[in-house]
Amino acid sequence: MAHIILASSSPRRKDLLEQLGHTFDIYSPNIDESVLKGEQAAVYVERLARVKAKAVQDRFADAVVIAADTSLGLDGQILGKPESKQHAFEMWTQLSGRKHDVFTGVCVRTKDQIYSIVVRTEVEFQTLSLSDMEDYWATGEPVGKAGAYAIQGIAARYIPRIDGSYSNVVGLPLHETAKLLHDILKQSN
Repeated sequence: MAHIILASSSPRRKDLLEQLGHTFDIYSPNIDESVLKGEQAAVYVERLARVKAKAVQDRFADAVVIAADTSLGLDGQILGKPESKQHAFEMWTQLSGRKHDVFTGVCVRTKDQIYSIVVRTEVEFQTLSLSDMEDYWATGEPVGKAGAYAIQGIAARYIPRIDGSYSNVVGLPLHETAKLLHDILKQSN
């Protein structure tokens, strides 16, 4: 039985990975998550997933490591986690009444094999009023979330449609992660 480690402290990723039925441990590496100059969201999330997976692999050489990173892309910009209420309001103003992309990079690796993928989902936001923003901020839910919202929570009321993987927007695209994990476990047996 492979020793699987999820390289994340995200409770949402933990809950999603549990749905695949594997037993796993959690170890969250401390890495630099700075965006490189000119880096696009899809490249950024895959790079971070790979860096996280390597950091954990270096510590647990015989493990199968699963790492992921999620960010929003809008107009060539990466929208990460809000640094303040004002920052969240700025992001929501950009997202209001528009579609944006959510990208998750997933890396599954052993000491001998590395598989990674980027999954994209298009999310549409309704037009948000200042009152909507104030009410949503008051819930506390936006803190620590890419794009300052959680689709699996209260923010769902502001999202009329998505095109693509729902679990990707939550933080771990299950279909793709299951395939990568299956492929790497098959190779390591």
